[in-house]
Amino acid sequence: MSTCKPQKHPKNTVKTRLIIFSVLAIVLVVCAFFSEYLTPYDPYLQNLDIAKQAPSREHLLGTDRYGRDMLSRVIAGSRASIFSTLLLVAVITAIGTVVGVACGWTGGWVDTVLMRLSDVFLAFPGLVFALAVAGTLGGGLQNAMIALAAISWPKYARIARSQTLAQKETAWMKAVRLSGSSTGKILLGHILPNIMGPILITSMLDIGTMMMELAALSFLGLGAKPPIPEWGSMMSDTRNLMTTSPWIPFSPGIAIFISVMIFNLLGDTVRDYADPKSRR
Repeated sequence: MSTCKPQKHPKNTVKTRLIIFSVLAIVLVVCAFFSEYLTPYDPYLQNLDIAKQAPSREHLLGTDRYGRDMLSRVIAGSRASIFSTLLLVAVITAIGTVVGVACGWTGGWVDTVLMRLSDVFLAFPGLVFALAVAGTLGGGLQNAMIALAAISWPKYARIARSQTLAQKETAWMKAVRLSGSSTGKILLGHILPNIMGPILITSMLDIGTMMMELAALSFLGLGAKPPIPEWGSMMSDTRNLMTTSPWIPFSPGIAIFISVMIFNLLGDTVRDYADPKSRR
């Protein structure tokens, strides 16, 4: 006599993961927004008497070479690191979507020119091209964001274009066009709502990647400049202390690791949740 094993419900598991990682991401963003109120010490206050102090009860992550509290520096740096990443992802998502929809809907020479332009950007190694652009524009967090935006929009443009072409050929879309609706109404009311799913999932998966690339440019001196607390520049400024005072460069590094992990897990979970197979 065979026994029936209880069936697993992967959808419930994915939903639980989605709630957990969404809460963690929201907490991270909220803490970054209110970072100036959460720092136990002034992140800019220098005290050479306690320079390079190891982690203790008073300074949980120790102090840097100028006696500044590392925990306060890490918390203060979350605002620049996280919000610059979110803004960057929002910008490249918007630019790529607009270009992709324009190419897919218009076709002709517009599609040819913009897609060949995207091929040019995709032909270069991403971070190498970003280094060249950031170096040309000069240092600074804003220029680093411009450099990464310049190389990151083609992926979204291709996704939006393919989705638009697929929607454009459906029977219901042909009926909408025959009904006399304006192009703007069709694009905003019918095309965009039906293509945003894959685009938003891609953008969520890109948050962790963009955060690491922004930190990499700052680490190489092409991003945020000291004394502005930003995780990549903090690691760059203290990398020579790796052997003598490892808690100083490790603190922002751990913050990057935790933040990237949370956003990556959230993106993976959203992708799994949107997968029709997980609903069976």
